[in-house]
Amino acid sequence: MNLLAIETSTESGSIALWSNGTLLRRSCPAGPAHSQTLLPLLGSALQEAGLACSDLHGIAFAAGPGSFTGLRVACGVAQGLAVAHALPVIAVGTLEAMALASGGERVIVLLDARMGEVYHGRFVAGDETLTTAVCHPGEVPLPDTGGWLACGNGLAAHPVLRQRLSTRVCDWLPELLPDAGAVARLAAPRLARGEGVDAAAVAPRYVRNKVALTVAERLASGGRA
Repeated sequence: MNLLAIETSTESGSIALWSNGTLLRRSCPAGPAHSQTLLPLLGSALQEAGLACSDLHGIAFAAGPGSFTGLRVACGVAQGLAVAHALPVIAVGTLEAMALASGGERVIVLLDARMGEVYHGRFVAGDETLTTAVCHPGEVPLPDTGGWLACGNGLAAHPVLRQRLSTRVCDWLPELLPDAGAVARLAAPRLARGEGVDAAAVAPRYVRNKVALTVAERLASGGRA
């Protein structure tokens, strides 16, 4: 089974090719927009793996939460390739993929949402019932017990999170960002189970609807108009 995975939820974009259990991962070049570099990167990775789009069995992408523009890029490219080559699509949660990449059994994922907020989710190995939300860092819900791993750039962007979670978290991975390799690892078994859907049925998962602060909100927080 050959699967292509796309991850552009943050400025650190990447793609991955899953081919019969072998994973080939490549990072988007720093600087240019993902919309400019993603397709050339996909083409070179396929060539390196000795594959063509016609050899793929499905497309996966990180559906969110994350950068609104980045999520639309990943979804649009996944849909375009899927329609052009009659492939099913797997939408994977960004925070779910980060939890897998962390290697932890009980994981609190914290991704900077900008505008003074953080995307957060709690994940326990084998439990798929937990949800993703967005809130002020000082309002992130605390788990009932200790022994958790916390990861994501929200920790570096919002230092108050370490103070808030210090009694519950024993391991910290503030440098961890979303990655296409983890998206592929989650999507591959789902594709094998026949869980891929038509390209028209997938969409980004924004979690919140607001893109930016208003002028009044920026001024109220000490910013500029």
